[in-house]
Amino acid sequence: MKLVTESPSSQQPAAGAPASRRSFRALFGRFGIVWAVVALFVILALTTPGFIGLVNLRNVLDQQAPILIASAPLTLVLIAGQFDVSLSAVYIAAPLVGLQIEAHTGSIPLAIAAGVVSGIIAGAFNAFLIVICRINSFISTLAASYIIAGIGYLVSNQSILTPKSPGFIKFATTHIFGISTATWLTVLIVAFCWILLQCTRYGRYVYATGANRDAATVSGVRTHWIVASTFVLTGAAAGFAGMVNASQSMSAQATDDFTFVFSALAAVVVGGTSIAGGAGAVWRTVAGALFIAMMNNGFNLNQVDPIYQRIILGLVILAAVGIDAISRTHRKT
Repeated sequence: MKLVTESPSSQQPAAGAPASRRSFRALFGRFGIVWAVVALFVILALTTPGFIGLVNLRNVLDQQAPILIASAPLTLVLIAGQFDVSLSAVYIAAPLVGLQIEAHTGSIPLAIAAGVVSGIIAGAFNAFLIVICRINSFISTLAASYIIAGIGYLVSNQSILTPKSPGFIKFATTHIFGISTATWLTVLIVAFCWILLQCTRYGRYVYATGANRDAATVSGVRTHWIVASTFVLTGAAAGFAGMVNASQSMSAQATDDFTFVFSALAAVVVGGTSIAGGAGAVWRTVAGALFIAMMNNGFNLNQVDPIYQRIILGLVILAAVGIDAISRTHRKT
């Protein structure tokens, strides 16, 4: 069985083109998001006072930490040909469970573990709906998000929860070599997902499942388990991201805000992972998240109206999806 990689050979230019032109197109096509991140960084550094300050850059990394923690495994979900729109609900509900555990036990490690386990349970529930009940992943995770959010309201008794231990804030805000633990934890999780996807048989099976699930099944890949595992990993990461955010803000509250999942999906899509499945990479998601983070930071520093920020971000996402659709059409012709 031929397993699809991050850069399928079908994306290469026609053989008749000059070698130098083919090389340039291949280089641009594969690393286009990287060039976009570099270009945006240079533009903001030259035009926006305060952008390249250490304090500002650290704040950008800290703010993106929860999003990157969840979007790295979410990349695997999309590559496997699925969607998960329950991330916001898990991100909000998991720390509510964790803080309740912390309030009753006084243990910070138990609270963090409870948040992650809550995410795992949510991911397993999504996997059950998709793999066992065979419900479309978008519909099932959308329905699950309402259920999980409702549980969050019940767990919190519709009130803001705060940690009883003052030391809870150190979990995500302690600085090591000038960088917060939230960022270091993000690096570890992103590296784990990157290695899992690019360097293991499991990762190759994820690509194969998203590229052609029937062919992968015939070839012996246990696609049901592959799909289920991506949702469990993403649920665990969303729960952990919620605990990181609770440590940063020293609070958690049940809400119906879906902003988090939109931010995570935007990072994956803008990075260049195909929404059709079978192609993508964790490093692309990192680049997509950094591009959006720098763009938003530049908007804020230049005092751009938030309404226009939303419009521009929407156009960027549409452009990313459009490019993906066009490239898939060209590969078929």
